[in-house]
Amino acid sequence: MTAEEVKEMILNGADKETIKKALELIYPGAMQKIKELLAIIGDNPDREGLKDTPYRVVKSWLEIYGGYKSNTSKLNTTFSDNIGDVEDSQIVMCKDIDFYSTCEHHMIPFHGYCHIGYLPDKKVIGVSKLVRIVEHFAKRLQIQEKLCSQIADYIEQTLEPKGVGVIITAEHLCMKARGVRNATSKMVTSQMRGKIRTQIQTREEFLTLIGLNK
Repeated sequence: MTAEEVKEMILNGADKETIKKALELIYPGAMQKIKELLAIIGDNPDREGLKDTPYRVVKSWLEIYGGYKSNTSKLNTTFSDNIGDVEDSQIVMCKDIDFYSTCEHHMIPFHGYCHIGYLPDKKVIGVSKLVRIVEHFAKRLQIQEKLCSQIADYIEQTLEPKGVGVIITAEHLCMKARGVRNATSKMVTSQMRGKIRTQIQTREEFLTLIGLNK
């Protein structure tokens, strides 16, 4: 049983007990542990509002932590026809990719936008794959710095472009709901590789296109 198969079962309207059994195969003992955790934090896991919470939490992991079980081979489809004629000045971009992730320090969500740009050499990738690359690395326990690097690394390794740039702007609930409780702060991380880093004009164009060079 795989996570994708369970998602398909849910979409096809499988009953709750069947889904529970499938989840138990993927995440053994998880629902019982969540029930115990509810008691540890001071609530009654058997009260009406919490009876199905362990099931709902573990089912949500199929989405929230789906990156651990996603298949990267589906992300590697590239195109190479006549790409060699593309000039260095042509940046391929996908910006404002919204994402949700979970901070590995407190297991509290952070969310924001990712902007990706690259200078093709011999290969390009479908634009939807750029979104899926972000989701693949975001849907797991993360820190924003590592997420930014992993996306840039993957694009470099898959496309071997002349340059790549990745910028992420995100809001972290671990700073909003606890700790310093700052409601307005945002964190920005960037990775610049190849000619997007070394060519000033190309880097400035990239930053202008995503609205950070005003």
